[in-house]
Amino acid sequence: MEEIEVSSWATLDALKKAADVIDTVGDLHETHQVSIFCVIEDDYLELCYTDSTTNYLRRYEDNEEFEEAIEERKEEIEEGLYSDQDYEEDEDDLEEDLDFEDEPEDY
Repeated sequence: MEEIEVSSWATLDALKKAADVIDTVGDLHETHQVSIFCVIEDDYLELCYTDSTTNYLRRYEDNEEFEEAIEERKEEIEEGLYSDQDYEEDEDDLEEDLDFEDEPEDY
């Protein structure tokens, strides 16, 4: 894998236009980062747009390394989205809010 920093989204956009997009991972609104995985001829690329750190372009050696990177990025994004939430507490709160015993029997 090779990586270079890219200072302009316009540069990444130009590469994206010339490429066949394979997958998109992330969302600038939720995770502040989106990775576009694409192929240009024999080059497997990741175009990373971010609004909080440096943008970058990664080139992968082969399809296997490329597929692994897609899965890794999906796991990273998913961990980032859900790491601050405690689902057990949320579930308990939901059950308290939905107390069906207090509901009238006739509608």
